[in-house]
Amino acid sequence: MKAKFFTTALLIAGIAFTALNAEARTLIQNKGSDTLVNVAQAWAEKYRDINPEVAVAVSGGGSGTGIAAMINGTVDIANASRKMKKRELKQARKRGQNPVEHVVGYDALAVYLNPNNPAKSLTIAQLADIYGRKGKAKKWTDIGIEVPGCKGQKIIVVSRQNNSGTYAYFKKAVLGKKGKYRMGTLDMHGSKDVVDLVEKTPCAIGYSGLAYATDHVKLVCISSKGAACVNPSVATASDGSYPIARPLFMYTNGEPKGAIKGYLDWIRSEQGQCIILKKGYAPISKVSCK
Repeated sequence: MKAKFFTTALLIAGIAFTALNAEARTLIQNKGSDTLVNVAQAWAEKYRDINPEVAVAVSGGGSGTGIAAMINGTVDIANASRKMKKRELKQARKRGQNPVEHVVGYDALAVYLNPNNPAKSLTIAQLADIYGRKGKAKKWTDIGIEVPGCKGQKIIVVSRQNNSGTYAYFKKAVLGKKGKYRMGTLDMHGSKDVVDLVEKTPCAIGYSGLAYATDHVKLVCISSKGAACVNPSVATASDGSYPIARPLFMYTNGEPKGAIKGYLDWIRSEQGQCIILKKGYAPISKVSCK
């Protein structure tokens, strides 16, 4: 009886110690961009080894979701694949938040085609013709391409949902500041969903972060205003030569302090930047990774 009581007491003490230990850890809430969610999770997992006193809870949902959480003061770090808009900054300040921007990497926003598609290159003007509301390219043959297995040659235009930073950045870079997407696009929740649909659909075209590329889809080089056609890559995202390259952001409420500063400093260090490089994105500076 005494042994049973002693064992029970030890179990209760262990549970209590674990609970106290969990409460002692600093929790950083990190939410937002689906482009960044995989690397954000990799950072969070590695940081457990670097600083066991800090736990980072990561969730996606899109840049708009992360920014909304920052505006409402319910997140410590918001991930975004686009800059905050002026109206979002104004809303945040009205609520007593002071978003500060931190560039944590760069991404080449790739254009994906089904492997059956013979196209090797596209221009920004052709992309605008395909994706824009006033665009005239409804069939692949309208831009001089014939895709085997594509019934009627009708282009299946795959996009992202409008709370996505990828959606917003592609719209600005390809369609222009006042441009609008055409009606009838297939709007996917996540980047992986875009790639999966394009893989299975001969008529499809889609766009997504380079890190989501697989061997089952085709990437094309992109040219702008008569310039040379450039392939999406870590190198062309870093030097800005790829026409649809973009910075990736983390936003904090005010200049980061304490555990949040320590975490962001580590993300921007060589060790943190080697992780983003291994995930298929370009680091903010040259790094030497093992």
